[in-house]
Order: sequence, then C-alpha cells, then structure tokens
Amino acid sequence: MHAPELLHYYPKFHSMDSYMIRLSSPFTYNHKCYLFANQKLSRHFTSFNFRLQSRKNSTSDAKEFDESAFEAERLRLDAKARESMAQISKTMTETTAEAEADPKAWKWVIRKRIWDLMEAQNIAQNPRPVHHRIPNFVGASSAAKKLSELEAFVMANCVKVNPDSPQKQVRFLTLSDGKKLLTPQPRLRTGFFSILESSMLTPSTINEACTSVGVAKYGRPIGLDEKIKVDVIVIGSVAVDPTTGARLGKGEKPYDFFLF
Repeated sequence: MHAPELLHYYPKFHSMDSYMIRLSSPFTYNHKCYLFANQKLSRHFTSFNFRLQSRKNSTSDAKEFDESAFEAERLRLDAKARESMAQISKTMTETTAEAEADPKAWKWVIRKRIWDLMEAQNIAQNPRPVHHRIPNFVGASSAAKKLSELEAFVMANCVKVNPDSPQKQVRFLTLSDGKKLLTPQPRLRTGFFSILESSMLTPSTINEACTSVGVAKYGRPIGLDEKIKVDVIVIGSVAVDPTTGARLGKGEKPYDFFLF
C-alpha cells in the first residue's frame, strides 16, 4: 500500500471498531514454521543478558525474582524509548526539509493522528497516554475473544503473542486454553523469547503470567537455537487497513526481529 492510499483511507474512520482492530480475514499459519538458529542474526544479539536462562520455574525461585527492580527497569527503558520516538515523531510531522526528504515521514503522520484521536475521544485505556505505544483501547478484551473463536486459534498448539497491554487477554486465553504461549522479552533485554505453559502455573498465577513481570518471573527463556513450531502469531498495531491488512506499529521496529 502506498502512502497516499493510507492517508486517504484513515480520515474516513468513524468508529473504534473500524480503525482500531478488524478481524476481517482468517489467520493463516504454516505447519512447517519453526524458530531456528540463525547465525547471521545471532551475531547482532551477543550483548543480550541471558541470566534468566538457568533459573528453574519453581515456586522458590519465583519468590527470589525481584519484581520491583524488574518493573522499575522496564519503566525506565520504556520511558527512554518513548522519549526517543517522540523526538523522531516531532521531526517527521513538522514541515521541515528533513521530514520532506524522508520517505517514511507519512507513517508518523498517521500514528500521531490515531494516538491523538484515541485520547481525544477517550477510547484509550491504560497505560496512558497511548502515544508512542501499541495503544490499549476500549474493547480489547472483546477483540481477544473474537480472535480466540477463529479456527486457526482453536486448532493452534503454540501461539506467539507480543507483550503489549492490548494483547494481555489474548495471552490469558492462550494459557487458559492449555496452549503454549511464546512471547518476546520486552525490549529483548533478558533474552529473546520466553515460553509459558499452563502446566508451569497455578490458577492464582496465570493472570500474573500474562504481564511483562510475570513472563520474566514464570517463563522459560529460550535462545535462537531452540526449535519451536508456531501455529499462530498475534501482533499489535497502531493503525491497520482492514482491506489489505497493511499495518503500522509504533515505529520502534522490533517486529522484524520477532518474526524472523
């Protein structure tokens, strides 16, 4: 899709359902889709800290996990990333020579329009403000329920879901249905992916396991050399064209790594 088409389409949005999420086409999945070792890619991740790799998922180890320190660091890194994206957004949405010369500047115009509209119409949900995030929104749980009713999801054994707030209910439904949950470590700072299964949890911890802290606390971190069959991939977006499925993220570009 070209920029003019997106810019022409998005002003026509009239309701939350039409511009925030549209489950208009079934997910497709490849039974031969595996996460596999990629030596060329792995060289870019040599600085990752895999200190959680050796931790077992026992109750005693879970108690040793420093939740407050993890959350403080997560919030610090999130704030730093949003500040950086805010500066890029400001540059790209202003009428400057730099913005006009950048072929991707139109994406930031759409992102800002959606974020502003969500806040103005109060359809944004916490964490707020939603600017420079995959925005949480009123109706996210209902959207998750619709997704869980799709045949692809029902038949899936392993579902990859990103760690964003709007997908928390998707992560919960994945675990509640006895499926494997594969989720990226937030900002890839403690590893690449983590796996969670309902057998690793108790009824009292399954809800917590759907949060960023819970993933680090209860999940099993994995590296690039572990083979996993993934049936369905769920990612969040800032804007989606319901006709073509073309999407825009928040502009931080982690999804290329998540979908390698």
